[in-house]
Amino acid sequence: MPTSGVAALTCAFALFLIVNFSLHKIDEGHVGVYYRGGALLKQTSNPGFHMMVPFITTYRSIQVTLQTDEVKNVPCGTSGGVMIYFDRIEVVNILSPDSVYDMVKNYTADYDKTLIFNKVHHELNQFCSVHNLQEVYINLFDQIDENLKTALQRDLNVMAPGLFVQAVRVTKPKIPETIRRNYEMMEAEKTKLLIAEQRQKVVEKDAETDRKKSHH
Repeated sequence: MPTSGVAALTCAFALFLIVNFSLHKIDEGHVGVYYRGGALLKQTSNPGFHMMVPFITTYRSIQVTLQTDEVKNVPCGTSGGVMIYFDRIEVVNILSPDSVYDMVKNYTADYDKTLIFNKVHHELNQFCSVHNLQEVYINLFDQIDENLKTALQRDLNVMAPGLFVQAVRVTKPKIPETIRRNYEMMEAEKTKLLIAEQRQKVVEKDAETDRKKSHH
């Protein structure tokens, strides 16, 4: 093959490599952010195909549609010293496209680790530490979702504007087996008591009816 042919082939191959490594795609519902030498660039990109300087520039794709972060197995010590575990906490959140650059600059592309995962651990531990097991497991459990959502959003408004918590779902905590059995026994006793009370009311009502009949 003539030298010019080899050169043309080499150029074509080099061009292919450059295009291959510089052309990249940002999916719908995402915003692209770019790094050069580890430094975050101010440039961001919308969904579609884009070019960048290969090998020197790298990119990350940041989701800006609703996403659910699952925080699993969060340990929690109650005010009475009982250790319980929240199996799963789901935090539904959305990041505003306009806030992507500041969010990544301040908290990296894995911003949800700091702002959601760590914060959920902190808030749940705060909650458990000032309440006893009865309050956490029974009395106040139905308020945890809303309280956690409010606490997370309040902090985000200050620390990370543009990240919004849409909903929080907390599963019933796991409690020590012996305590759980005691609760079940208590609930069973309460049910028996209610049934007995209802039965007593029926007996009294029947007796009252019979008495009225006997007077006529």
